[in-house]
Amino acid sequence: MRMMSLEKEAEMETKTAEQRSLEYRNAMARLGAAVNIVTTNGAAGRAGFAATAVCSVSDNPPTLLVCLNRNASAYKVVKANGVICINTLAAHHEVLSTLFGGKTPADERFAAGSWGVLETGAPVLEDALVSFDCRIREAHDGGTHDILICTVVDMKINAGDEALMYFNRRYRVL
Repeated sequence: MRMMSLEKEAEMETKTAEQRSLEYRNAMARLGAAVNIVTTNGAAGRAGFAATAVCSVSDNPPTLLVCLNRNASAYKVVKANGVICINTLAAHHEVLSTLFGGKTPADERFAAGSWGVLETGAPVLEDALVSFDCRIREAHDGGTHDILICTVVDMKINAGDEALMYFNRRYRVL
C-alpha cells in the first residue's frame, strides 16, 4: 500500500534540506510527549537536560531510550559518566523544566529542585512522578542526536499529581 502520492513525493524532493527540517519540526510539535529531566553524576561531574524524546523499549530487561542532542551542554558529561536518571515531571515542575531546557548553569538548575540518589548516583528528583535510574548500555547515531539505550537498574514511583506534557510548543497538563 502506497502511503504518499507521487505528487507529494516530488514536492518533498524539491524542498531544500532546511525547508524539510523546518516542516519536520513543525509536524513534531503536534506530537505530545511527557516532559522529563535527565540527570547524571559521576567522575565527569553533574549535569542534566530536559527531554521529551524518551520511550520504553522493553520490560525484560527494563529498557528505555533517550535522545541526547550532541550540542547539549550535558552531552560530554552524560557520555563520560555512563549513567542517567530519567525523572518524569509533574504539572508543578514547569519552571524546573525551563531551567533544564535552557542555558542555565548546572548549579542553578539543580538548586531549584530537591534531589536524592538511587543505585547509580545520578540525581533523582524527589517529587518526580517516576524516576528511572539507568546505566547507558549502547549509543547509536541519530543524526544530530545520540540515541541512548539504557538499562533501568532502579526506580522510584510517587503517587498522585498530574503529568507535565509538551504539545504544540507549549506546556500542558494531563
